[in-house]
Amino acid sequence: MTPPEPTASPADFSLLILGGTSEAYQLAADLHGRADTGLRVISSLAGRTAQPRLPAGESRVGGFGGVAGLTAYLRAEHIDAVIDATHPFAGQMRWNAADACAAAGVPLLRLERPAWRAAPGDHWLEIDNWDEAVAHLAASAPATRRVLLALGRQELAPFAPLDHCHFVIRSVDAPDPQPPFAHAELVLARGPFSLADERELLLSHAIDTIICKNSGGGATDAKLAAARELGVRVLMRRRPPQPDSPRVASVAAAMQWVAARAGK
Repeated sequence: MTPPEPTASPADFSLLILGGTSEAYQLAADLHGRADTGLRVISSLAGRTAQPRLPAGESRVGGFGGVAGLTAYLRAEHIDAVIDATHPFAGQMRWNAADACAAAGVPLLRLERPAWRAAPGDHWLEIDNWDEAVAHLAASAPATRRVLLALGRQELAPFAPLDHCHFVIRSVDAPDPQPPFAHAELVLARGPFSLADERELLLSHAIDTIICKNSGGGATDAKLAAARELGVRVLMRRRPPQPDSPRVASVAAAMQWVAARAGK
């Protein structure tokens, strides 16, 4: 593979943020204010939404081409460090980042928000994959009738055969194509969502079950508080395995890590 041509001359210290999360946007914004110190910050977005919100500073959109492509990019752009601030369920990117950074000899930090934990009054069933969720919905018929799928738009297909359920699909962008659900409606929305908004959504659609991923963070946790208030069941997908990389849980800690390595 031919390495990509560098897009800028090497800075004193170049940082690549693998982003897309609210933490990644905040980190890019905080570091962008330090550009005059010789710190170059590049944010990379997967480009899975039609009109992604661009972070502060320099950015790129799209994949790298696997481990080999990311390794070549790190070398061509003279990247001194990488912060993986992708979504907790961006499983393949996590492993690619770990392998590419090891190959290029670039230090890697994982910035990951803490996972949600069930609180008193919650009715959670934790699952490892969507097949488990489908099996539970099938076994709980006819008690389970109206289900909020808060998964995004790319993982809906396993639920389409369940014709006894009415699905409310919440997504930033419309599925294209949408799986052939017998009964479904689409709610296009981007978080963060307030508790009042989530309570209204669950009540107005008579939701009895929520299916979601354990994304953590505050942008979408209001649905869990609303579910607790209303006695709505939650099928919560556990986070996938991840590489054994150093990690922090806050933007402030990530900033300290960058400062220590950049000498800023």
